[in-house]
Amino acid sequence: MSTATFVLAATSSDVLDVIAAFAGGLFIAGALVWAVQFGMRVQDRELPRPLDQEQPRLPETGPIREVREMREPDEVPATLDGRERLMPYQLHHSGSRRGKDQHRKRWLPGSSGGFGSGGLGHT
Repeated sequence: MSTATFVLAATSSDVLDVIAAFAGGLFIAGALVWAVQFGMRVQDRELPRPLDQEQPRLPETGPIREVREMREPDEVPATLDGRERLMPYQLHHSGSRRGKDQHRKRWLPGSSGGFGSGGLGHT
């Protein structure tokens, strides 16, 4: 083969595409290697994982069960003329309290369902 053939082959776009793809692959592989090394350095600086003895345990009495209770709102007293308004620090810590009636309200036949359900309403 003559030198002209090699020059023609080296300047064709197919060879340049292959060289560009190879260079791009090397760049991506280098970036992935750097990312893994960076992640390993970050992980080495973190606190160690807790031992089995440091893990949370169930109480001796077993798992804690859910408590269901009916709540009723704790109304904020209205201020009358001449009385000062209540400040936030004067209110209770909870906006509701345990209700006197702990029986769950049930659906009554003949009463309406949800809003817009097309029911007959309360009878």
